[in-house]
Amino acid sequence: MKIAVFSAKPYDKEFLDQADRGRRHELVFFETHLNAATVRLANGFDAVCVFVNDDLSREVILGLSKNGVKLIALRCAGFNNVDLSQAKASGIVVARVPAYAPHGVAEHAVGLILALNRKICRAYNRVRDGNFSIDGLLGFELYGKTVGVMGTGKIGAIFAGIMKGFGCRILAYDVHVNPECEALGVRYVSTEEIFKQCDIISLHLPLNKQTYHIINDDALLKMKTGVMLINTSRGGLVDSACLVEGLKSGKIGYLGLDVYEEEESMFFEDLSGQAIYDDTFVRIETFPNVIITGHQAFFTDAALRNIAQTTLYNIEGFEKGGVDPVNLVASH
Repeated sequence: MKIAVFSAKPYDKEFLDQADRGRRHELVFFETHLNAATVRLANGFDAVCVFVNDDLSREVILGLSKNGVKLIALRCAGFNNVDLSQAKASGIVVARVPAYAPHGVAEHAVGLILALNRKICRAYNRVRDGNFSIDGLLGFELYGKTVGVMGTGKIGAIFAGIMKGFGCRILAYDVHVNPECEALGVRYVSTEEIFKQCDIISLHLPLNKQTYHIINDDALLKMKTGVMLINTSRGGLVDSACLVEGLKSGKIGYLGLDVYEEEESMFFEDLSGQAIYDDTFVRIETFPNVIITGHQAFFTDAALRNIAQTTLYNIEGFEKGGVDPVNLVASH
């Protein structure tokens, strides 16, 4: 098959080429995002291979269909950026990689918690400058703290297990109860109870109509003053505007983000020589109790291997007449 790979970074090319050692497919790499302005690049391709910040709205899918594309191969688990109804109407199959880095993402969330709590970034910079004072670096013990896990799929369950190992009390929210979490002693409660009781809240939910802006002004009002909020899932789970007020008021005591609501034009790009025009993002960055990473929680060697191998497995399944149902998002 001839496949257009969008949002392609050097590491994407490296791992996809490794996975396609037999050169069974013609992979053409484009650094640009797929969107309405670039969909013409897919002309003459059998499939497109895309990532989290590519635009697969109705207009783009209509363009893909017009160009002859029959398969959208996602290099990610989430599919909130895909108009599934239009894909189905256009006869385009959509396949994903449902679980490529659950341990890596969970571990990154824990890393944000530890770095925020013990102020590791500030301590590192002080020592580099020859300042060995520990004033202002006071942290707290995780042991005995109540941690809220919002979303207990593979990543959330692994995160819950790690935090349980620290001696934390774990509360969880999900529309589906995970027996693995119950076996750990995790107690499922409402979102209101999560907000009310938890010292740390970590988001591991998919982004959909029900979870969009699940963290908003009303949610913050119900939280403990000084709560630690962690998001390594999808930026749209959090209303970014409310974060500034939450940080200013002290309601949010610590904020760790690996994703951001308007990240599409920033994350995965080197903008170090440019101005950042997102005023909300820039304001959030000014607070000393905030750590933001650029959607790197998934970024491990194991994850990139799994993504490449599963993506090609999906493509080959499509060629043979059927994508593995586990990975299938939409079919014609």
